[in-house]
Amino acid sequence: MKRDLKIGKVVGGYLGVLLGVIITALGLSFFLIPNKIAAGGASGLATVVYYLTGFPVGVTMLVLNVPLFILSWRVIGPMFGAKTLFGSITISLFVDLFGQVAVPVTTDPLLSAIYGGVISGIGLGLAFRYGGSTGGTDMAAQLVARYFPISVGQALLVVDGFVIVLAGIAFGPELALYALLAVFVTTKVIDLVQEGQSYAKAALIISDASDSISEAIMEQLDRGVTSFDGKGMFTQSSREVLFVIVSRVEIAAVKEIVRKFDDRAFLVIADVHEVLGEGFRRL
Repeated sequence: MKRDLKIGKVVGGYLGVLLGVIITALGLSFFLIPNKIAAGGASGLATVVYYLTGFPVGVTMLVLNVPLFILSWRVIGPMFGAKTLFGSITISLFVDLFGQVAVPVTTDPLLSAIYGGVISGIGLGLAFRYGGSTGGTDMAAQLVARYFPISVGQALLVVDGFVIVLAGIAFGPELALYALLAVFVTTKVIDLVQEGQSYAKAALIISDASDSISEAIMEQLDRGVTSFDGKGMFTQSSREVLFVIVSRVEIAAVKEIVRKFDDRAFLVIADVHEVLGEGFRRL
């Protein structure tokens, strides 16, 4: 039984990566590539190569990804697993497959950058969520960070920036700006798919009436409250810090409860993108 569950989980993971790859390929083939929007990464570089030489985008991506995968494996170690190799190969196949039949949905570069970025972001977010990746930029950034005194995030900006600059030289500065917009949209959508939309709020409460506040929240809102020991470094006095997660519609009630018992309390409210556990979505 456990063996079957494990096999099912592995197969489900690969199917999730495959679905993400197909969606990403749709965004590239029907929006970004036909409109010369090279939105960073291996796909962006492959788009530039395609318009300069006529070499298929998918094949170019494969030519870039496989050596990068092998080099990353040897230099960094087995950080990029089988799902990344799987994603790198299948994205190349589907981009060229869709490229044979793709008719641009729009020729407006702004719409192409936005919708291509959204669709690609959904696909990449799904691939990441199931433990995979389409390679390219991720692997190149890890290698750059290995040999230069910069972080992986900074290396990622350098690699994508290089591709966009190259696109600006090949296609003109206006299309490079659209490519930058597509990268921004893609990144935001990836975060949205990975973390979910902000649907809850976290509240940190520092008050002398912490017992009364916590009891009221638990009784009136039926939400759990966690207490931490805190210390004010200016006053050197000890205080309880209350932590509670509530839905967006309940945050007004939390404010009213705090105000009722201590109108001089310190209250911090932050967005929460994903809450797993009792009272919210199951883990």
